[in-house]
Amino acid sequence: MRALITGGAGFVGQWLARALLARGDDVHIASLHASSVHQPGQPEVLSAAERSAIHWTPTDFRNAAEVDAAVEASRPDAVFHLAGVSFPPDASREPDLAFDINTLGVVRLLGAIRLRRRAGAIDPAIIVAGSAVQYGRHDESEMPLDESAETRPSSAYAASKQAQEVAALAAFREDGTRTICVRAFNHSGVGHAGHYLIPALVARALRLRAGEESALALGNDVVRDYVHVDDVVTAYLSLADRGRAGEIYNVASGVGVRASQLARDVLQRVGVTAEITSEPTLARSTDIPILVGSFARLARETGWRPAKTYADIIDDLLNAQAD
Repeated sequence: MRALITGGAGFVGQWLARALLARGDDVHIASLHASSVHQPGQPEVLSAAERSAIHWTPTDFRNAAEVDAAVEASRPDAVFHLAGVSFPPDASREPDLAFDINTLGVVRLLGAIRLRRRAGAIDPAIIVAGSAVQYGRHDESEMPLDESAETRPSSAYAASKQAQEVAALAAFREDGTRTICVRAFNHSGVGHAGHYLIPALVARALRLRAGEESALALGNDVVRDYVHVDDVVTAYLSLADRGRAGEIYNVASGVGVRASQLARDVLQRVGVTAEITSEPTLARSTDIPILVGSFARLARETGWRPAKTYADIIDDLLNAQAD
């Protein structure tokens, strides 16, 4: 299979590229930071040998000509659209950029694919990666949310991802373009940036053990559903192989964990005790108090189930620090 991963130089993209290479697939990456050589400041997941086995196309998803060139170079059987502004605070600081890349980026990508599809050149399955934050605030009694739950985006990031989904599904309804939309709940693993919660907790717990800090401060004590990056990749591959075009799928574990519980579990695994405090400057006004998803549709239609837990994420991050 010829696979195109947009945003493939990022965290999930590199894990997905590795899985595709292991299957023997022909892997193409279109990304702003597309290079067979690891770029400082980017996630380091792939080995040098894996990087050299990938076809890299530098692509700015604000540039329609570059997006078109990436599709032409790959002629894909499957597309995994991960490119976008992925950190919500970044989207809030620059909402125009977030909508240009997250929303108009998929419009540009689908335009290039649909042009070739009409000519009979390609007809790929297109996995469009959205976010659970599209659901917005729901009462605890509604958890876990399934795909029929109302979407109530309450931030620039969530709104740009919701608009991306609307555009992707419209392409399916208009001419049968095989878009499959994902609402991915929180996920993490080795290579995840340090400003996300679990990697940040692990790093700070290790500093506590080294005597460099004396307390562990948290922002809002929210409840989240964490999926291991390995399971996210398996879900995306399952959807490319067996997902229904024009459908929406949660990628979730179905289990919610409170931020303070995560902190206690990290401290326990690191082998230190510390006071867990509340720090208002770490809180986000747009934080959703609780967000837990149902993966029943994905399990029913593809057979996917999460194989790992958030504890595995913590252990993998700690083991990576020890290597």
